[in-house]
Amino acid sequence: MKTFLFRSMIGIFFGAFVTVITVNGMVYFGGQEMLDGSLFIKNSFGSIFCGWLFSVSPLYFEIRSLRLPMQTALHFGTVMILYFIMALGIGWISLDGQSILLFLGIALVTYTVMWICFYLYFKNVSKKLNDDLECLE
Repeated sequence: MKTFLFRSMIGIFFGAFVTVITVNGMVYFGGQEMLDGSLFIKNSFGSIFCGWLFSVSPLYFEIRSLRLPMQTALHFGTVMILYFIMALGIGWISLDGQSILLFLGIALVTYTVMWICFYLYFKNVSKKLNDDLECLE
């Protein structure tokens, strides 16, 4: 529970930080002098929710009783369903077939690439730790 709360706070703060940086970039570089307040609130809450979701959902990978394929399936399902519902509600994705298929395609490719990168990274760390343990003997 302590880890969940810590990661929740980190995710919420990171999501808020991304919102502030994005809005400052739009104002400074995009020449956007006036902002729509309701749109800002909606997008900032979406960003904060994303920060929370993407920082808490990897906790599936710390449940030792689940095998890696089940952890991955639970993580993928949770992230895709919650993000999709939120993105539709906020308006980041329009409710037409082409937008939904494009979202699913980009999300699947992005998730797969990131999963493979994390897998290879942690496999390499594990190999280094095992090699260090062998040197101790």
